[in-house]
Amino acid sequence: MTQTFHDPGRRLGILSVDEGTTGTRAGVVLDSGTVGHVVYRQIAVNHPDENSVEQDPVEIWTATLAVCREALAWARANNVEIAALALSTQRATAMLWDRRTGLPLVPACVWQDRRYARHLLAYEAEWDDVLTARLGRPVGSRAPFYWAARQIAEVPAVAAAYAAGTLAFGTVDTWLAWKFTGGAAHAISASNAGSAGAYLLREHAWDRAWVEQLGFPLELLPDLFADDDRGYADTDPELLGVALPLAAVMGDQHAALIALGGLSAGQGMCVYGTGTFVDAATGGTPALPIPGVTGVLAQPGWRQGDTTHFSLEAYCSTTGSALRWLCEDLGFFASPAEIGELAAHAEAGAGRRAWFVPALAGIRTPAWRPEAQAALSGLTLATTRADVARAVLDGIAHSVCDLIDGVAETMQAPFRRLRVGGGVAGSDTLMQIQADLVGLPLERAADSATASLRGTAYLAGVREGLWSSLEEVVEAQPRGRVFEPATAAGWRGEQRAVWRAVLAPHLG
Repeated sequence: MTQTFHDPGRRLGILSVDEGTTGTRAGVVLDSGTVGHVVYRQIAVNHPDENSVEQDPVEIWTATLAVCREALAWARANNVEIAALALSTQRATAMLWDRRTGLPLVPACVWQDRRYARHLLAYEAEWDDVLTARLGRPVGSRAPFYWAARQIAEVPAVAAAYAAGTLAFGTVDTWLAWKFTGGAAHAISASNAGSAGAYLLREHAWDRAWVEQLGFPLELLPDLFADDDRGYADTDPELLGVALPLAAVMGDQHAALIALGGLSAGQGMCVYGTGTFVDAATGGTPALPIPGVTGVLAQPGWRQGDTTHFSLEAYCSTTGSALRWLCEDLGFFASPAEIGELAAHAEAGAGRRAWFVPALAGIRTPAWRPEAQAALSGLTLATTRADVARAVLDGIAHSVCDLIDGVAETMQAPFRRLRVGGGVAGSDTLMQIQADLVGLPLERAADSATASLRGTAYLAGVREGLWSSLEEVVEAQPRGRVFEPATAAGWRGEQRAVWRAVLAPHLG
């Protein structure tokens, strides 16, 4: 099957992929900006030890290819002409593969991985201030380039591929673009590069001095592309039955920021998924982190052509993953939905004793503590399952409040608008708790679970002429439910003070 000219009797659409940490979905985003069809496949996440988090790159690729083929079949059956492919991916998950075989040489190192956190601490005194000024972020607890350098030094198969000149390195977007284009593209988009930890914000270039410091070979760096770059080759027609332009490649949270209307300074979003991310647009110049506010990162929101739109971000690593852990691994609850139902009937208040700190992968905000651990405390013989459920949602909501406060302080301005999305945001109980604690109206996007899927499709569609601008398509979408704060400022202050006391031992 080959590409054809557009038939005016058919609808246009974008084939959009949202490759997340725990699953891959593909959808057909129609020219109305809505999602016509979504296909999902779960992806395994492996924990070889308490600090390592890994995935199989082949499983990621095969799942992505499968959902794309199913979505294209739906498009053909429903007379939708696909104009382009768009990719949004989990960020900072690193891979190494052999160009000759097209196969990975080691498991992917997932963005939650902390195996080298202690090693990276040695760089903080010399490099934190330097990197914050240049990259918008300090050294941190993970560095894909450091991980790759260690694999080259320690894994014989990786070392052999490097010696033979066939080793390839990249993040998930690099891997998928390479596979989709039959090896024609070895690149990383700006929004993904920003999270890789060596991207010069103002120059749209690699910080080669930092990369060299980490021991990574400069010749393995992927090309830097805009998020809607025309340098990507078309997809290999043998894969999808059609050669599609690869019109947009984005980090998943950046794509969600677009879909949720974070297009101008002060507009923000909060996406609850495996982790929770709070992002805010800051305009045409980066708003760098400020002293005293930990874990808020400046980054390219997205690069459209030669123009970078900057943003701020803060995140906690374990939100949806904490709910999954409580339900599937520990068996405390049947499902996240049951947690919400039980929590809705539990008493709230500063005097309640049960508290949950969801620090299953460390804490970033309000203080940088990569070795912090989760805790469920304050239990007595009178504690009920409803109390524990409420403690879980309160702990998540307070952790997100810490992120929102940190971003607002770094912006030196309050949020002008805050929209929420992601699968965990489907809990009405959690959203009301969150609005009460934040003290702001929260608008849950009408299609909150597909924000990343739609955002990258919107960028691709603007490039391909489906819409004249991002504003046109974003503002045409239906408004969602608004959760208004139902508590007084004094109550919020009391709750936040108790939370700070609960959190303090984990920050000591």
